[in-house]
Amino acid sequence: MFYYLEGTVSIIGQNLAVIDAGGAGYECKVTTNTLSRLEIDKKSRLYTYCYIREETFDIYGFLDLSEKRCFEQLLSVSGVGPKAALSILSSATPESLAMAVVNNDETTLVIAQGVGKKLAQRIILELKDKVDKQVITSPRLSVRKEDDAESFIDVDSPGAKQRDAAAALAVLGYSQSEISTAMRGIDVSAFTVVEIIRIVLKGSVK
Repeated sequence: MFYYLEGTVSIIGQNLAVIDAGGAGYECKVTTNTLSRLEIDKKSRLYTYCYIREETFDIYGFLDLSEKRCFEQLLSVSGVGPKAALSILSSATPESLAMAVVNNDETTLVIAQGVGKKLAQRIILELKDKVDKQVITSPRLSVRKEDDAESFIDVDSPGAKQRDAAAALAVLGYSQSEISTAMRGIDVSAFTVVEIIRIVLKGSVK
C-alpha cells in the first residue's frame, strides 16, 4: 500500500487535502495540524494510512511520521476508529497527547469532537497498558507505585524529565531501544519534557 504521496496540493477543504501526483488527485483526510501547514499549488509529501473496508477506501495523510505513528497507536485502542483518532490529533499534538496519557489527563482528550469521558478513559488505560507491558519485558525498565498509579522509569536515566519523556514516547509506540538511541546526546537539563519529546519526534537535536 502507499507509504506516502508526494505531489502538488490542488484542493484544501475541511480536514481534507487533495494531492495531485502523476496526474491523479488523491483525496487525503488530514488533521487540523497537517492542514494548517499545507498550501495550494505547493509541493508536499504526506505519509499515508489506508483504511480499507468492504465499501470504504479512505486515505489519511500526515506531514510528520510521528503524527501517523500516533494515529496508528490510537487505532489500536478498542472503540477508536479513524474519525475519532483524526479528531483527537486535530486538537492535540502527538507530544501533548502522550503527556495526557502519562498524566491521566482526560481533559486533553475530551476536547476532541466526538470523544467522551468513557472513551478518553479507555484510551489512557489501554495506551498505558502497552507501556506497562514494555516495562515488564525490558530489563532496563522498572515500575514504581506512587499513589496507586504506575510510573514508567528508565533506571539508566533516573531524572524525572528523562522518565516522563521516555514514558510519553513509549505511549507513542517507540520501543525502549529506540527511545534510548533517540535521547542519546540530548541535554535534558536544557529542555522541558514536552520539548524533549518534540526533539525526538523531529529526529534532530537543536
